[in-house]
Amino acid sequence: MRSCEVLIVGGGPAGAAAAWRLRRAGVDVLVLDREAFPRLKLCAGWITPEVVRELEMDVRAYPHRLLTYPRLRFHFGRLNLPVPCVQHSIRRLEFDAWLLQRSGAPVELHNVRHISADAQGYAVDGAYRARYLIGAGGTRCPVYRELFRELNPRASELQLVTLEHEIEYDWQEKDCHLWFFTHGLPGYSWYVPKERGWLNVGVGGIAARMKNSGLDIRGHWNQLARTLHGSFAPGAQFDPTGYSYYLRGNVRVVRRDNAFVTGDAAGLATPDLGEGIGPAIRSGLRAADAILKGAEYRLDDVTGKSLTSIVRSMFDRPARALALAGQRGHASA
Repeated sequence: MRSCEVLIVGGGPAGAAAAWRLRRAGVDVLVLDREAFPRLKLCAGWITPEVVRELEMDVRAYPHRLLTYPRLRFHFGRLNLPVPCVQHSIRRLEFDAWLLQRSGAPVELHNVRHISADAQGYAVDGAYRARYLIGAGGTRCPVYRELFRELNPRASELQLVTLEHEIEYDWQEKDCHLWFFTHGLPGYSWYVPKERGWLNVGVGGIAARMKNSGLDIRGHWNQLARTLHGSFAPGAQFDPTGYSYYLRGNVRVVRRDNAFVTGDAAGLATPDLGEGIGPAIRSGLRAADAILKGAEYRLDDVTGKSLTSIVRSMFDRPARALALAGQRGHASA
């Protein structure tokens, strides 16, 4: 049986952030994931200046696609509102693999099925043992399923369903666009260009509200596709895929003895834009601090609201100047 001090289930942003902080302190860490990295991850894929600071990233030295926006464009019906701010787009395929590799933690391919707790810690599938356990496996995280589901049930009214596609496309419109409440959608749709000719587009909304209103996510996708083909991505061939996750609600239990849940496993996405990367990273770092320093593990303030953060960044002039200095524009290669 493979033994370690901390076992992290899930190698996405939450798990990689926790592993990075723990490994820097010399802790024996092992990461398990059911998929090999780099792996395809559907996500609009933007990161905030707060995430850049928390990960101690140098955006100018990041080795993969990173595009900096000096503004976002919000659409409310006929109103087109340009909002000055600093945001970055990345490809999750590249970003997640980079974060996990940077952590320095060993990674093993394993689909966790069963977890048991005893006086010495946690045993996983009769193959792994650890004193501490961090659940970072997303919405379907086995740590949540085995140890937290009954203590921390999810609210169906907070389930977000999406359809999206990321394609190689020679985009010409360089701004990120967000359309809110179009045709009664209880959510928003997006156009997110990425560096060196990649594009992510999608639509997301609250599943229960759509069902109660007789709306369908596929119909909203078709509306978005018509807008994209008309003005933003003419000739693009889209084949969207769906997935779901949970917005932030009343997260009651996030630690059980020496087991923790983080990121989408805890349901931490922002309630306004459904942004999950920032809350995932912050929760992963806090789980690591709880292990390293005996700090209280609380996630009350890791989520916030993305729109509030965006508006605040409008006045964050030093961060904006630094980001724009390292901005890399649309390149053909």
